[in-house]
Amino acid sequence: METIIALENLIKNYYVGTQVVKALRGINLSISKGEYVAIMGPSGSGKSTLMNILGALDTPTEGKYFLNGTDVSSLVDDRLAAIRNREIGFIFQTFNLLQRYNALENVMLPLVYAGVPRSERQKMATEVLKHVGLGDRVLHKPSELSGGQRQRVAIARALINHPSIILADEPTGNLDSKISLEIMKLIRDIHDQGNTIILVTHEESIALESQRIIRLLDGHVESDSLIE
Repeated sequence: METIIALENLIKNYYVGTQVVKALRGINLSISKGEYVAIMGPSGSGKSTLMNILGALDTPTEGKYFLNGTDVSSLVDDRLAAIRNREIGFIFQTFNLLQRYNALENVMLPLVYAGVPRSERQKMATEVLKHVGLGDRVLHKPSELSGGQRQRVAIARALINHPSIILADEPTGNLDSKISLEIMKLIRDIHDQGNTIILVTHEESIALESQRIIRLLDGHVESDSLIE
């Protein structure tokens, strides 16, 4: 299978005064196009740091990160932002929707940054909102939507640019069990359509929805196993 992500001896250190916090201590792994991967680990294991680097929100202290064959390890902020907008769709636990914008406007935002004309943005955003079951909620603001509906808007926004990978950070963390099942079904459907999914979770039942679980401990890959 085609490799979409390759990490080579990835190290990330943070400096707090004179103290060095070693968040990632030499991560080596690859993820293939179309895989559905869950990343797990206790607090302080490095999973949030790894997610930030995978999402081009941060850069490693040492090592290489290849995304679709491009070394993004040492790119400047403008280049990172461009790759982030084009290649990566984010789904956050807290939805990260702009409260003053309606669902349609929130979903269109990545297209604004990509320079897509307004009429085309509206058409694309309307279609993807229909795809996630919100065709009748396009003009509703986040405060007028349920938690599950807000997460669907966030998923629509993640999909709008047809990104190479979808990064989902605790996507059901703020939802009740019934809505969580609906959101996980939607994520499975998105994967079935060929998207690469990387999901961070602390819930074993959520991780078992994936094809592969990578467990981190103290900045290392403790285990990397396929789900049978």
